[in-house]
Amino acid sequence: MAQDVFERVDALVARSAGLPPPHVRARLRQAGRLTQAEVAEALGVHRVQVVRWEGGKAEPRQPHRLLYARLLCGLAEKYPEAACQAGAVPAALDPAPDPP
Repeated sequence: MAQDVFERVDALVARSAGLPPPHVRARLRQAGRLTQAEVAEALGVHRVQVVRWEGGKAEPRQPHRLLYARLLCGLAEKYPEAACQAGAVPAALDPAPDPP
């Protein structure tokens, strides 16, 4: 029973995984010196899917969306200038204000 609850909550979290705008996705990948083919292979999709995600022609679906968000967040942490130069920082990386 409890496992069902956790699975439903995990599904909601995965569904709402935020992604940066398409042009930022490409910029982050390029900052990490990754090819679209490498990203596709790591995520278990065809390269054309990565092309479509970066071009704003499609949005990734689960489980690829969560994996892609994780990759992009990792790249944004490693290459914050790439996210900033592109004009957007993934919401997950916006610093929270310090407590008073």
